Amino acid sequence: MTYLKTLNRNTQGILCLVAALAFLTVSDSIIKWLSTGLPLHEIMLFRGVFAMILVFVFIHLEGGLKTLKTRRPLLHFIRGSMLVLANMFFFLGLAVMPLAETVSLFYTAPLFICILSQPVLGERVGLLRWLVIIAGLIGVIIMLRPGSEVFRSISLLPVLAALSYAVMTMMTRKLGMREKASALTFYIQLAFIVISSVVGLAIGDGRFDIYDNEATGFLLRAWSWPDLAQLQLLLLCGIMVSFGGYLISQAYRLGEAAAVAPFEYASLPFALVVGFYLWGDWPDWISFVGSGLIIFSGLLVFYLENRAHKKLPQHAQIDY
Repeated sequence: MTYLKTLNRNTQGILCLVAALAFLTVSDSIIKWLSTGLPLHEIMLFRGVFAMILVFVFIHLEGGLKTLKTRRPLLHFIRGSMLVLANMFFFLGLAVMPLAETVSLFYTAPLFICILSQPVLGERVGLLRWLVIIAGLIGVIIMLRPGSEVFRSISLLPVLAALSYAVMTMMTRKLGMREKASALTFYIQLAFIVISSVVGLAIGDGRFDIYDNEATGFLLRAWSWPDLAQLQLLLLCGIMVSFGGYLISQAYRLGEAAAVAPFEYASLPFALVVGFYLWGDWPDWISFVGSGLIIFSGLLVFYLENRAHKKLPQHAQIDY
């Protein structure tokens, strides 16, 4: 711990992010494992409740309940709701898709953030950045392979998750979030608990589970009390996501976004290893080409944004 304090803030942020991604990969894997037996809203509720217990420990360490005071509770809830929506799309896709493929398609989020930066933040998106975005979207098309017999509409769900995540990010950038990491994590988990409870009350009896589809079954399946093994996995999932959420918030508080954000792609090798070990999933060469284009485009977007913000005064518009 003393050694970590001697590192510069960007390095601390990067280490926090990589650790967070390892925790979240374990959480995602548990949810995929449980998706054949429990409904999504039940998993999200249990995960949120277990995570919240640990979040209160973080709150205590960062100054107590006073850290939760905010003048923008509605903003926090809307932000959390967008993350809930992103998680729902992601996990519905994850239930029937390989872990690494789902993660790769979710990496389109930086591209959507770049696209939305013009209408939301007023930044001009120049020709070079548009070319990078187009290259990333070509990567998505390669992975989805529309028109071929391997195309599945379910593959669009991680892309919708990325779009929801990008909207949440734009809202955060537009309005600014200056609360402590524990407070940000608290409001996100609160949104998960509230929304999953409402969804469970509305559809938890299983009356809408009438479709012969794995993804819709995962969403509409009737509530069933978890057995001991499932409960233990849900507890572990809550612990993993609470540490992961806290460390991500801490990563971006400690380091500059341009230095930290590219390391979000570290979750792909984690997903490849876990997916192969647990389910024997290994992407074919076409998926590797598509995911490579997506990752390359995302990293180039981060690089161009970092270069532009260094060269231009804060009031200037970005045009490259």
